[in-house]
This record gives sequence, C-alpha cells and structure tokens, in this order.
Amino acid sequence: MLTQEQAVEIRVLARQGHSIRQIAKMLGVSRNTVRRYLKEPTVPRYSPRDPRPTKLDPFHDYLRERVKQAHPLWLPATVLLREIREQGYQGGASQLRAWLARLKPSRPDDGPAVRFETEPGQQMQADFVVFRRAKSPLSAFVATLGYSRMTYVHFVPDESFDSVHDALLLAFDYFGGVPQHVLFDNMKTVVLERDAYGDGSHRFHPGLLQLADDLGFHIRLCRPYRARTKGKVERFNRYLRESFYNPLHSRVKAAGLLVDCGTANRLVGGWLAEVANVRVHATLGERPIDRWRHEQGQLTPLPQALRRAWGPLLGERPGPVPHESLQHPLSVYESIREACA
Repeated sequence: MLTQEQAVEIRVLARQGHSIRQIAKMLGVSRNTVRRYLKEPTVPRYSPRDPRPTKLDPFHDYLRERVKQAHPLWLPATVLLREIREQGYQGGASQLRAWLARLKPSRPDDGPAVRFETEPGQQMQADFVVFRRAKSPLSAFVATLGYSRMTYVHFVPDESFDSVHDALLLAFDYFGGVPQHVLFDNMKTVVLERDAYGDGSHRFHPGLLQLADDLGFHIRLCRPYRARTKGKVERFNRYLRESFYNPLHSRVKAAGLLVDCGTANRLVGGWLAEVANVRVHATLGERPIDRWRHEQGQLTPLPQALRRAWGPLLGERPGPVPHESLQHPLSVYESIREACA
C-alpha cells in the first residue's frame, strides 16, 4: 500500500500528461498499482493501527489516579516507577516517562521576548559581567538606562555589596541623576530572600534599602530564570566583552600582564564616551548620548549633602561627554603602554 503522498503524486503526474508506464517507472511501482490508484476517487485514508500492548498497560488506571491525587504537584517518574514495580511492573523507566509526558500539564508559554521600552528617567538595568574567576577575579558592574541605552561600566575585583553600593553611586553620578526604578538580577548581595513577605515581596540587603531610601529609587528584580527581562543591559554585556575587554586583554596579554581593575577603569571611561555611547544603537536607530540629553532632565539629582559625603568616592572623573571628538576613537587603546607602565 502506498502512502498518501505517493497516491497524490500519481494523480499529479497523470494530470501533467504522463502515461501509466512512465508513472510506474518514475515511482518504482507496478502499472497495475498506478491504475488502481488512478481509479480511486479520493486519496485513500488509512485508519490508525491499534496500539500495541505494553507492560505498562495494566498500570494506567493506577498512574492516572496517582497523578490526580498529587495535583497541582507533579510526582517524578522515579517515584511512580518504584510504586508500580512493587505491584509487579517489569518494564523500563523510559516507557513510563513517555506515557506520563502525555498527562503532564504544559507550562504556560511565555512566547517570544517582547521588547519593553520605558519612559525617560523611569528605569535603569544593572548587572555584573564576569571576566575572570579563580586567583585574580575581575568583573564589571554594568548599568544601562532603559530609555536612552546610555551605559556606565565600573570594573571591580568582587561582587560584594560594597562593590554594588559604590558602583551604583558612580553610575548615578555619571548619568547625572537617579531613575525611578533600578532593575537587578537575583544577586545575593541585592536580595537576601525572595518572596519573604509574600508573593513579590522580597527581603533586600539592608544597605541597598538604605541607599534606595536616601536617593529615592525603587528596587526591582527580574523573575527567576528570566534574566532576559533585563535584556538591554544583557545585550550590552556582550558588546562590552567583544568591543572593549577582548581587544584590551589581547594587548595586555602580549606584554605578559593581566587586565586589572585600575587599568580597565582608566580606559573604559574613554571607550564609553568615544565609542559605546556615541554609536548609533541598532534597535533605536539613534545615539544613546543624544537620547540621554533628553532623559537627563527626568532623573532625580543626587542630594548635595550626600554627594559631599561621598566626595572621596566620586572625586573628579570623566563625564559621559568627551571634551573633543576624536577621529579614531579606538586610539584610547594606544595609552595601554602608559597605563601598564
């Protein structure tokens, strides 16, 4: 018996003018078979075969009842396997898992990631990107404004709360103010316990709570295992690695050295001002620095009293806008000799 596809092929070839002999030769079937299928008024339909009996069949009712009893929880196949083996099941685990898969409720489909844009001054996304672990760790704290995509980077030797605290202050100072919300991944130095006080009510690090209170921003967390909700900063992390760190690392490595925090921080400010924040953003079609000029007015300025208290940290640092336009922005890397001397 031919498949439905082959039966259709016979009819199509016949309508195209091919003879029975030609069709039989082209499809590798007998001429009588071609004649029989050409006489059929419709494509033959095949009734499904009866399922073959399996060793699991006698336990279907028991398994359905156990799944029903456990709802809304789900019993692992390993647990159910032990139970039915005590009742005489002699089949394998893979057969059981395949059968249970038909009973397991599907998870809600999150669908494709939807680009979520925010109003000026509404949100900043913050994250760490790790470059090295082991004996000489190196990470970068990356902060990106949601509306403008203006980004600040500060390299740190660890991901402690002190690093988060200081990097946040430096980012706010760099941007010229504080947004309404700061969206974090589930860093241990940010959230001590998720849903500690109920669904969506988390226990945060007391130092971060104090800083949020002092500066007037709301702490927000990504959903667990959904870091893509802070995709703006995630996308920049890859760009930072490929456009800044990898070229810098290759030059320093050639000199037999490692990129340290001091070197990276001395150079990354120029790269941000002359390359990253003045490029035309692929999604927005505009330069982050141009959108930031509009967004800056919607940020809350740092309190002067607290700014004076943090003076030693903030100091005199390069701002977001370069003092002069350079023809070759990547020339910042030419200072590597002096930076590493």
